Order: sequence, then structure tokens, then C-alpha cells
Amino acid sequence: MRVKRHTDSVGLNSARRRNGEIMGKFNRRRFLKGALNGGVITVGLPLLDVFLNENGSALANGAPIPMRFGTWSWGLGMSESIFVPKKTGPDFDLPEEIAALAPIQKHINLYTNFHVFKDDAPNLCHHSGWVVLRSGIAPMTSENRPGETIDVSIARQIGNATRFRSLSATATGDMRDSFSYEGGNSVNVPEWSPLRFYQRLFGEDFQDPNADSFTPDPRVMVRKSALSAVQDDAKKLEKSLGSADRARLDQYFTGLRDLERRFDLQLTKPDPRAACIVSAAPEDLPTGLDADLVSKRHRMMTDLMLMAVACDQTRVFNMFYASAFSATTKPGYDKPHHTATHEEAVDSELGYQPNVSWYTRRAMEEWAYYVGALASFREGDGSLLDNALIYCTTDQSFAKTHAIDGIPMFSAGTAGGRVKTGLHIDGAGSPGCRLGYTAQRLMGLEIESWGDKSNTTSGEIGEILV
Repeated sequence: MRVKRHTDSVGLNSARRRNGEIMGKFNRRRFLKGALNGGVITVGLPLLDVFLNENGSALANGAPIPMRFGTWSWGLGMSESIFVPKKTGPDFDLPEEIAALAPIQKHINLYTNFHVFKDDAPNLCHHSGWVVLRSGIAPMTSENRPGETIDVSIARQIGNATRFRSLSATATGDMRDSFSYEGGNSVNVPEWSPLRFYQRLFGEDFQDPNADSFTPDPRVMVRKSALSAVQDDAKKLEKSLGSADRARLDQYFTGLRDLERRFDLQLTKPDPRAACIVSAAPEDLPTGLDADLVSKRHRMMTDLMLMAVACDQTRVFNMFYASAFSATTKPGYDKPHHTATHEEAVDSELGYQPNVSWYTRRAMEEWAYYVGALASFREGDGSLLDNALIYCTTDQSFAKTHAIDGIPMFSAGTAGGRVKTGLHIDGAGSPGCRLGYTAQRLMGLEIESWGDKSNTTSGEIGEILV
């Protein structure tokens, strides 16, 4: 049996005896059982320790237009001398590395000189920065994902009334590239194929909110009943388990209850959504990380994601343009992005790495596309962006030296009119977690502080608040 390590042999032997007794009752093939319409329903168990040996301003019904929260990420930071504006506040200048943001400048805020603190943890290359900004906690190893990411916390607050509590997509074509997790071993895998993403969103389980008729899917009814049928068996099992397994089983059934909640939604006719216009299925794309291909994939995934939001399939969504170890390639250049950050010399006349900067400029072009798409998507008397807050981060400030001080961040959207935009904010060395804390408060989380050790903050970024 796998047991917690104890400092005394008595505690260890006691734990072994307890797990041994439980194993006498259960095995890996144990299922929860229940009855449904005279038949037997079974639901498999997770891997427990006992199995191991180690439209206007409101909707038509008077309800307010729902608030949305999104994240966007790019890899490998910036070239500070041509990225950070000289002017703070409104009407800030756009140095050449962020010149592509001119069309969306009024919709965004740029945050610079905010720091990530590692405290007693190591500076883990391309890992520490994004983990702290997404979870508030410095990781101890490159495999470590402490806490949970900001999108998960917010999804629990605002994501329970939609078919998908949250959605993630990546432009890299690699399902391993995710900046979202519920715990160390529970990474939210992003959609990587435009065609697969379309089928998931608008396939046979999609309920068109603007359809004249509504017929509940009998398969959904059976699935929902199946989950309900095993609840009594689950309660009996829980009494026989140790504390660690009870916690794991509770997490498992939290997921099942979330499934049942989504089944309830699929059995209820959705409210009409004027902005929900589903297009034909897209073409699928070949694999590869050529910058033009990544851009095309990003834009297709963005358009699908925003349609899912407009159709109220989700209210929390993540878009990953590039991974922390970005391997995007440039036509005619022999080094992918990450390799270039370490091997390309800083040009003595320009003062920065020209090819590395090219990659960053492409990322900013895609950030501009993403925000512009949200801003142009009409909803009620405004846009989808008016009723959203987008949280945008990267993993390093200067990737060549793996620097995590002064990591740039962005936000986009006004969160229903509660956020000022068009500002450049200098953080004066304060924790970068202040933006995540502010976002969570805006999304309705009643938290007094957020972050761990030096990253802890209870100070909102007041300059952006209306």
C-alpha cells in the first residue's frame, strides 16, 4: 500500500494495517452500483490509495448579460528597451515591439515593473514566472503545480450555469501546452485541432439557443440518471476509507456532480442568444510550428472560442498562443523561438536580439487579433469585450537570462464597465499577483488576499478601477 510517511514505525504499521483491511473489501475493479428503472447502473472509481502499493444591457428575461473571464498567454517575454512605454497612464507610447497594439490600445491595459518572487524556491526556467502569476505560489520543482490557476477559481464562481465550466485551446497544436490546472496532477488539457474543437462545441450535443423547438436528448437523460443512481453506494464506500482517499473520492464526485449539472443544462431549453450564429465546420490544419501556421491556427481557434462564448457554452476560457518553451519557427531562420532567446547575441547597435524580437512582434499581432475579435463581436448594446475581463501573461521578462522580475502583463475589457482601459501601469516592483487578485475580486470572489509569501497581496490595482 502507498501510505503517508510517518516519523515513527507505529504510525506506519497502523496505516498499513488500515489499508490492508480496506483492500480486503475492495479491488481496482470495484464499481459503485445503483438501480435505474429496474436495471443496474455502475460507475467506475478513480485510482484511490487503497488500490496502490505506493443584447442590450440585459437579457430578454431581465437577467443581466453574463460576465466572462478569459486568459491569453504568450511565451518568452519581451525586449524591454523596445517593449516598455516611456509614458505611464493614458495615451502611452507604443514602442516598436508592441506597435501592433495600436488598433486595440483603447481596449487594453499594459502592466510593467511588477515582480514575481521565488522566495526559498529556485528560479525554474520558463516555469516559475507563469505558475506564480496563474496560481500565486512559487513552485519548488519543474513538475510542481501548486494550488490552482486563476481561471479554475473564477470558473467555480461564474462558470456553473453553462455547458462547459471552462474551455481551453492552444495554437501550438500540442495538447500538452497548458497554463491551466486544478491541482498538481489535474491539468486542463486544451483543444489543439480546429476541427475537433468545432465538433466538441457544435456537434450532436449542442443545443442551439435560437432554435424554435427543443427536444431533450434521451441519452443525456440516461447519463444523468446513472450518476444519481450511485449516490447511496458512494456514501457507504466513503465511510470505509481513510482521510486521503475520502478527499480524493470527494474530488472525484465533485467532478461527477459537475457532469450532472451540465446534463441538467442540456435538458433545459437555453435562453435565446442573438449573437449565436454557428458557421460551418472549419478545415483542419496540418501539424507544425511555422509562425504563419501558428497564426492561422490561433485565429481559427479564437473565432471558435468566441462563438462558444456568444452561444453561452462557457463563460471562462483560456487561449494559449505559445508555450513557455515556445518552439515557433521563423521562415528563413534556423532557430526556433526558445533557442534564439539563448543563442542569438544582442545586437550592439539595436540594443536587442532582432530575431527574438520578431517572434515577440508576431505574438503581439495575435494578441491584437484576439482582443479585436472580442471587441468587434456585437452583444446587446455593446461588445462581448465590454462584458469580459481578459488576463494576459507570459513566463519571463528577459528570456535570455530567465529573468522573472518585471514580467509584462496585459488586461483587456471593462468587466461590465468596472475597469478603465487604455492605461500603462508601472507596478514599482510590487507583486505581479496584484493583477490576478484584482481580476478575482472583479469576478466576484470574496477573498481578502491572494498569493503566498512575498507574492501575497491584498492590494487591488486601483488605477484601473472605476
